[in-house]
Amino acid sequence: MYYFGLNNTMSLRKEKAARLKLVILDHMVKMMGGKSFEKLHVTEICKKSKISKVTLFKYFPHKEDMLMYYFRVWCLRRTVELRDKPKEGIAGITYLLDKLSEDFETQPGIILSLFAYLSDLGRTPKPFPLKVEEKKLLFPNVTDIHLVEIMSLDQMMEKFSLEAIFKKEITKVASTRDISNLLNTIFYGSILTAHVNQINPVKMFLRKNLEIALKGLN
Repeated sequence: MYYFGLNNTMSLRKEKAARLKLVILDHMVKMMGGKSFEKLHVTEICKKSKISKVTLFKYFPHKEDMLMYYFRVWCLRRTVELRDKPKEGIAGITYLLDKLSEDFETQPGIILSLFAYLSDLGRTPKPFPLKVEEKKLLFPNVTDIHLVEIMSLDQMMEKFSLEAIFKKEITKVASTRDISNLLNTIFYGSILTAHVNQINPVKMFLRKNLEIALKGLN
């Protein structure tokens, strides 16, 4: 589930809007399973969420915004988890790949649809916003969640790349930007390759690709 109990510090209006967005997201994820996002109809989501199309499009002006919202929540979860249990360098990179593979195995439809949308030339370059009220509903037990700045995937990869260089886990001369771009390529590209070639287990495939890449950086 993507939402939790009420938070008394929030206004009723803002809490209601935040809860509704997370309810919509929750139903979208559950309904997709292994099917494509294109086959998921807005009317189905509205029926499950007990709202009208007007209400849904009030929060998600474009259907694909729900995919970007999912990705933003994904990044928030990783940001909070890494803050609570810090990982550095290669351990952090492996952690991100493991989380991706776990989600792909349980939600292949949404991961593949998200990646397909990210390659769409017409998509917005900005991440979908996540409000403080939504953060509080997602993490009711994190008292300072309102202060947490969400790290994008790119930011996390660049941070871990720099740490790997400092820890001498990566020794070949290369810019942090080039290394993080390579890691992002493994993150996105490995999933598509695993899907096309029906490679399992996905987690081991991603780890192997990382291992091969790191050999070239040492």
